Order: sequence, then structure tokens, then C-alpha cells
Amino acid sequence: MRILKALKLGSILLPCALAIGVGSQAQAQKKISLGTVQSFGAIVTYVAKDKGYFKEFGIDVDISFMNSAANVVALLAKNDLSIIEGGISAGFYNGLEQGLPMIIATDRVSSPIHHYLVVRADLKGKVTKLSDLRGMNVGSNSIAAVTTYELGKMLYTAGMTLKDIELKTLAFPQMGAALKNGALDAALNIPPFGAQMVDQGLGFEMAGVDELVRPTPMTIAAAFINTEWAKANKQMVYDFFVAYMRATREYCTAYHGGANRKEMIEIALKNGLDRTAEALEKNPWTGRSMDGTVHMDSVMDQQKYYLELGIVKKEQPAEKIFTREYIDYANAKLGPPPAVNPASKLQGCR
Repeated sequence: MRILKALKLGSILLPCALAIGVGSQAQAQKKISLGTVQSFGAIVTYVAKDKGYFKEFGIDVDISFMNSAANVVALLAKNDLSIIEGGISAGFYNGLEQGLPMIIATDRVSSPIHHYLVVRADLKGKVTKLSDLRGMNVGSNSIAAVTTYELGKMLYTAGMTLKDIELKTLAFPQMGAALKNGALDAALNIPPFGAQMVDQGLGFEMAGVDELVRPTPMTIAAAFINTEWAKANKQMVYDFFVAYMRATREYCTAYHGGANRKEMIEIALKNGLDRTAEALEKNPWTGRSMDGTVHMDSVMDQQKYYLELGIVKKEQPAEKIFTREYIDYANAKLGPPPAVNPASKLQGCR
């Protein structure tokens, strides 16, 4: 596996990103380069890889790690990566405005997402509501990332905007240390890192995105594909998503307490998506659509927010943002989705 160096947001806007270089990718060898944010949301990709679902189609998926999908849109546009999994960012909308060859092919994380604003432990009793954060240092993983959208929408409910806080950007795994040393007063974090900060006594959960951010249900992370590459490798992309959606169904079965839950936990631990089986049993799992559907009201609202911030310049239509082509093919091949545990009261993953 390769570890990608973070790119500055400005690189998304460089003209060189228009250089696609698809021809070299249309090879007899069925290899796919995929970038993912190394969080529990990546579990489906690892299930499909570790259980041989990609291999059944003769596909070798080379996985690279990223801090944020917002920082690597240019790599997707140039086809250095053919598929990216991560948050839906301002860079994605800007790339579409430039005519870069990319589109969302399936969701990766949808409600419930279990993102929480974690406040530093020594501020307990002093910071009890969002308005108490005025002027404080609050962490997000990127100014152009979905967590900044979530944070901004949460602040709206308290009559505030991002201008009322000191927004600090750093990678999710680094936020715990920043709370500990006082560099951050609060951080909006994702599983498993948010729960780890609480478990380690570094902070406490003050507010949740699922409760405060509208419209809902949300889709906040997705699998993006290079459209020129996909056009040149259509059957391979179809086959990839058959394997991917097969693994998605298994995740959703485990999410609702299915018999395969232990297996799913073992795969997550093997691939570094959490620290212990106890943590994965204790903490809630993020939702996703069993059929891959993206909640477009949420996605369009994210674009609207970035337009209001001025970091996205032009609104893009829904048909340029998301295509059902690949999930519809996969679901037709796989047949009706499995029934989940009827005793489960959990929302999402149905």
C-alpha cells in the first residue's frame, strides 16, 4: 500500500489537473488504484478485498491512504487514482465546475454518521452549549471538507457562523493530541477517532451532527470515480461495483447484529480501522445505503453551503454529481437485498 502526501486545496484548481492520461490505464491487467480515508467507513472495501470478491473478477485493488478526500481530487482527475473514497468536499464541486472527469458512483457514509463535537475535558462545566465556543479553537480536518460543513451547520443552530470561532485544520488522528496539549478547545471528529478521544478522557461529546444538521438523512462520504477511466474500462468498473455492493450488503447485515458481525470486526481490526474488538462492539457504526443510494437533498445542501462561503463558485446540477449507473447494474446482478435482523431498531443500512 502507498501512503499519499496531502495536497494543498489550491492544487485542485491547477490547469495541469486537466491532464487525464487514461490511455495508459486501459491495460489488459485489471488493476484499480483506490484512495481511501483510513476510517471505519472504509470497511466495505476491505471486506470485498479480503474475502476475494474483487479477485473473483480478476481485479487487483491497490489501496492508498489519504488524510482527506478534499486534498486529492486532482489525483482522481489525473487518474493517478481511479477511485477515491472519502468526504464530499468543496474541491469536488470545484472540479466539476472546471470540467474535470469525476462523479459520485455510490455512497460510503450516510445517516446515522455519529460525528460528534468533542470538547476538551478540562472545559467540562464551562462549555455547555455551542455558543460557549465563541472565539475558541475548534478543529476540522479541512476548510473545504464535509466536517466543516457539519460544523458550520451546527453553529447556525446557535446563531453563529465559522467566523465566530477560530477554525483549525488537522488530520483526525491528530485531534486527540491537540485536545490534550491545549492546542484545540474542541474538535469535530469521526469514528473511530471521536470515540477514542472520549474513551481516553481527553474530552466529552457536547453535540452530535445527526441531531442538529438538516436536511436529513445525510450522505457525507462517497466513492468517486474518474469518468474517462470508467468509460474506457466499463466492464471492469461494473464488476468492481458488483463486488463492492456485495460487501456493502454484508456490512449492513452485521450493522444490524447479524451472524457475520464478528467476521466484520475481525476484518476491521486486521486493516487498522479501529483498535479493539471491544471498541467496535461498544461504539455505534456509521450508516450507509444498502443499495448505494446517495441522499441528494443533503449533497445539494452541502454545495449550497460552500457557495455561501465563497469557496465554490458555480452550482452544479445533480446529474453531474451522482450517477446510479454502477449501483443499479450491481444490484440487478446481486438480486434482492438480504433481510436484516428484524429485532434491530437501528436507523440506516437498510
